[in-house]
Amino acid sequence: MWKMRIPAILLTLVLLACLAGAQTQLSPAPANMGGQQPTTSPKPGDASAAPDDQALQTFRSRVDEVNLFFTVTDKHGRFVKDLQQDQFDVLDDRKPPVKLLRFESQTDLPLRVGLLIDASNSIRERFHFEQQAAIEFLNQIIRPKSDKAFVLAFDEVPDLQQDFTNDVSKLTQGVRNIRPGGGTAMWDAVFYACRDKLMKEQSDGPVRRAIILVSDGDDNQSRALRQEAIDMAQRAGVIIYTISTNLSNIKDNGDKNLKVLADATGGQPFFPFKLEDVANAFTEIQGELRSQYFIAYKPDNFLANGQFRSIQIAAKNKKLRVRAKKGYFAAKQ
Repeated sequence: MWKMRIPAILLTLVLLACLAGAQTQLSPAPANMGGQQPTTSPKPGDASAAPDDQALQTFRSRVDEVNLFFTVTDKHGRFVKDLQQDQFDVLDDRKPPVKLLRFESQTDLPLRVGLLIDASNSIRERFHFEQQAAIEFLNQIIRPKSDKAFVLAFDEVPDLQQDFTNDVSKLTQGVRNIRPGGGTAMWDAVFYACRDKLMKEQSDGPVRRAIILVSDGDDNQSRALRQEAIDMAQRAGVIIYTISTNLSNIKDNGDKNLKVLADATGGQPFFPFKLEDVANAFTEIQGELRSQYFIAYKPDNFLANGQFRSIQIAAKNKKLRVRAKKGYFAAKQ
């Protein structure tokens, strides 16, 4: 009896194996063969998403290449243009660069701007004027063909009023929609704007990333610390300009916070004496964003370890003032 059962069992096993092989051949191939991952995951409904048969273009720079924007002014605060590479000294982590790759005067780079407006109770009396000044700034600086901006209000939490767009009318409406009230979480707003907006905004080439922060500089609600907000701005390559809403003519801790934030990122703090000076501050920022220098270099003894590296850049003409970020984080490979 067992001699008759064994061939039947073997025949059944063979048939099952054949069926399994046929199902394997009919199964679709994995989307990413060879373990390759897509460089970009298009968002649903994103009109800019490339078709499957087109390569997505993404701007990349070498890990060991440092790109630095800086501003040069004379003793009167006027922008100085037409300077040459050999008129500057650069130190990276206290050492001269191994090689200078590029140097040029940058007046026409596309902008990616975040307008951060304090909507807490502490600025309620000055709020309407600041709205109007911000709207005028956006109308003057945004070029629809190349620039984009977003509007972020903050009190206890950051509130995105208008996402990245080149449509000035939408940006204007975003500013007008802001209503003051509540506490102040300024560091959280800066941290969010750098990490979730400016750092993630993709482009096909180099862009200038900047934040214009309108606030009294006080913070009583943030989870993030001041240094954490500064570190995130430096990681994202963001220049921060601050406009104080403190019109008392007496600088307080809030003003100190605004100065530290601007100085650390290569921006500039503005301390208006009267409401009309707020509009002047926006005008100065606009001029500066179009009047900067750019240098790219290869640092000496570079290690892609995620550590902070200091930058010092100075004009050989001691009468000139150079303003740039204090350093950067060496991205890990």
